[in-house]
Amino acid sequence: MSEITTKDGTHIFYKDWGTGQPIVFHHGWPLSADDWDAQMLFFLSKGFRVIAHDRRGHGRSTQTDTGNEMDTYAADVAALAAHLNLKNAVHIGHSTGGGEVARYVAQHGAGRVAKAVLIGAVPPIMVKSATNPGGLPMEVFDGFRRQLAANRAQFYKDVPFPFYGYNREGVKPSEGIMANWWRQGMMGGIKAHYDCIKAFSETDFTEDLKKIDVPVLILHGDDDQIVPIADSALLSAELVKQGTLKVYKGLPHGMCTTHPELINQDLLEFVRG
Repeated sequence: MSEITTKDGTHIFYKDWGTGQPIVFHHGWPLSADDWDAQMLFFLSKGFRVIAHDRRGHGRSTQTDTGNEMDTYAADVAALAAHLNLKNAVHIGHSTGGGEVARYVAQHGAGRVAKAVLIGAVPPIMVKSATNPGGLPMEVFDGFRRQLAANRAQFYKDVPFPFYGYNREGVKPSEGIMANWWRQGMMGGIKAHYDCIKAFSETDFTEDLKKIDVPVLILHGDDDQIVPIADSALLSAELVKQGTLKVYKGLPHGMCTTHPELINQDLLEFVRG
């Protein structure tokens, strides 16, 4: 099993397939590198080197009770990039992984990163405040924490419905996709997942976005029930220097899984462009 060991002794699992220009995939909460299956195979077949890691506390990485915040997540990615000697890499992040990409590229990516992609991503900041009046109330995230602590297994059975838009009229749920979401979630550690709720909801990525000086593609479904578009993608697109925004009508948060034929082609066009 491929892994690196960080300075604090955490083991970070990763996949590294193929050759060519590297594309690094950053998964959402509470999932793992496996959430990128449809993208990893696609880009591997197009001649790219594809890399995806399990964030600390998630998947096959160490179930840490410390370091479950964005600065450490980004530092872990920097350690992986250095270990693999990545240059001219494209970093693609979904949801929480989009926040991880923003922080990594802004703070550690100089000389290593060619482009970045944020998909259904949490930046600039999710939680509502005086300076972010369009955000979600803290009560929403407190509710996540309560449900996680009370019955994580059931909570992870419930989340995929809005995540993939399966609660919308006329949309047929995929039992396999929902089971795979649950499987990935339950592989991780409850303490890390609990802490990560604060990381993805309360971290302010505004200055990170302003600092990024490589092209950034921002993709978002306008029916995203997990990370509402108005307070995320629409704002992020105004903060990055070289941003391109694409909105998908009616698509859910988990559109990389439900509609890979659309997302993969747009990603390929951006990466090759």
